Amino acid sequence: MFGITQFWFFLVAVMLLNATPGPDTAYIVGRSLAQGRGAGLVSALGISAGCCVHSLACAFGLTALLAASATAFTVVKLVGAIYLIYLGAMLLIKRAAQEKTLPATGPLTPRPLRALFVQGFWTNVLNPKVVLFFVSFFPQFVSVGSAHKTLAFLVLGGVFVLMSTIWNSLVAWIAGTVTRRIGQKPSLRRWIDRVVGSAFIGLGIRLATAHR
Repeated sequence: MFGITQFWFFLVAVMLLNATPGPDTAYIVGRSLAQGRGAGLVSALGISAGCCVHSLACAFGLTALLAASATAFTVVKLVGAIYLIYLGAMLLIKRAAQEKTLPATGPLTPRPLRALFVQGFWTNVLNPKVVLFFVSFFPQFVSVGSAHKTLAFLVLGGVFVLMSTIWNSLVAWIAGTVTRRIGQKPSLRRWIDRVVGSAFIGLGIRLATAHR
């Protein structure tokens, strides 16, 4: 159909890839632990929106152009790394400022859900590793002689986004459930905020040092 080949293998591969922890999973877990289920679910939707951008870019050839350009790859990589480091630093700074004014009061002031969605979106879009994944993974399941390559890429992208959204939402729900159980322990929440902020900074540094 539409020149798609080995579709069932594609489904299994996507399932296994989603189950493998990566930056997106770390981001969703971090937001869920810091602010609860709602924040995690919205962050997951933001990441899914980013995947939609990559799917469209892959279908219309933009992803291949970006992957082929060393300069473009480096620019996207550095912007994404700076963004992740910024998110982590702001989380740590806000936690430190709150402790000075209201020590041991519990979690940080919740961020608006819209802001979390936007952050999740840009975290995914600005990850060049996702670009390389789409350009190397998807073509394996599209027939070279297909007259409907664009449509095939769009279908595969839609399936990928749907499966990823379901998986990421489940991850957010589980992590958010853990957060609700420890919500009455301010000292533990403070440590979680610090770990989450440090994790974002670590992800940013890792992304900045990534190679094509």
